[in-house]
Amino acid sequence: MRIRAAVLEQFGEPLKVTDLELAPPRSGEVLVRLVACGVCHTDMYSASGVDPSGYAPTVLGHEGAGVVEALGPDVKDLAVGDHVVTLFSPQCRECEHCRSERTNLCTAIRAQQNLGYLPDGTTRLSRDGQPVRHFMGTSTFATHTVMPEIALARVNPQAPLEAACLFACGLSTGIGAATSTAQVHEGSTVVVFGAGMVGLGAVVGARLQRAARIICVDLSEERLRMARHHGATDTWLGGEDTVERVLEETDGMGADYTIEATGLVAVMRQAVEAARMGWGLATMCGVAGKGETLDVIPRLLITGRRIAGSSFGGLKGRDQVPKLVDRYLAGEIDVDAFISHRITLEQVNEGFELMHRQDGIRSVISFT
Repeated sequence: MRIRAAVLEQFGEPLKVTDLELAPPRSGEVLVRLVACGVCHTDMYSASGVDPSGYAPTVLGHEGAGVVEALGPDVKDLAVGDHVVTLFSPQCRECEHCRSERTNLCTAIRAQQNLGYLPDGTTRLSRDGQPVRHFMGTSTFATHTVMPEIALARVNPQAPLEAACLFACGLSTGIGAATSTAQVHEGSTVVVFGAGMVGLGAVVGARLQRAARIICVDLSEERLRMARHHGATDTWLGGEDTVERVLEETDGMGADYTIEATGLVAVMRQAVEAARMGWGLATMCGVAGKGETLDVIPRLLITGRRIAGSSFGGLKGRDQVPKLVDRYLAGEIDVDAFISHRITLEQVNEGFELMHRQDGIRSVISFT
């Protein structure tokens, strides 16, 4: 079938919105008609060429939501008409990792997915007979996409898909960092570094876990106002004295939990140094630049602090994303407040520019 898609032709160049061919789904795959898609920093990061694992040409986009239109053979759990959220972090429910409670990193299709292919090592996207690779196994900057069933979460059809799409990446990553990776305890003190989509999600997650004090640190007054709306009890402008201030506010001990959501290694170090002696946990969500390293003083670890990495918030997507969407419908998560711009597919490069200027929290592409 003929589709419209935003293609990364060359790194560092604007995406080109053009027509492509999309082949029907094969075994275990599903055709999804996209209704909405968030424009995420990861898409811009890959388009820039900084991502060492990037490739082109490819159809970017991974924060999508839509409706199932066709099924390939052997699809077990989805039906035509289901509302779904795309998952760059799949859940096969069968591999060793999926059967373990210790990780959410499914290994079933990871190797081919990282190379831009579907599980059988081929693509469904093409142009003039030449293959175009998939991005993160999703490629949601398009009117339609074909994906493995194990990379789709069926959600309540009452949820508006322009809101549900944010659970495909940024919002779930932040919420899960607090609820699943860190498992914030009720009554604790949490410091969130960064008030973008992921950081604000972490604020929401800490609130849902009933943290007593949630301190959000950012350089933007506007984003800090958003943080307070979503549950932060304290909002601070970031600076070199942030660690010292955390220690002063916690009787010299540090925060029970710190969550980093900036991708800046200097801020990652602050998150470690601001964690409490004895049991403080510093959770890293941000993606650092190519070749960058985190410099940690070993004494901080010897005295009980821990560091954890968090991919997709530690969530098992098919099982847990639908539950988060239900909490949105129940009024526990104000997803609508995160949507700052509504754009068309043809305006996708404008979405990148808005992100570069830090104008708003999330631009959402509407395909309707």
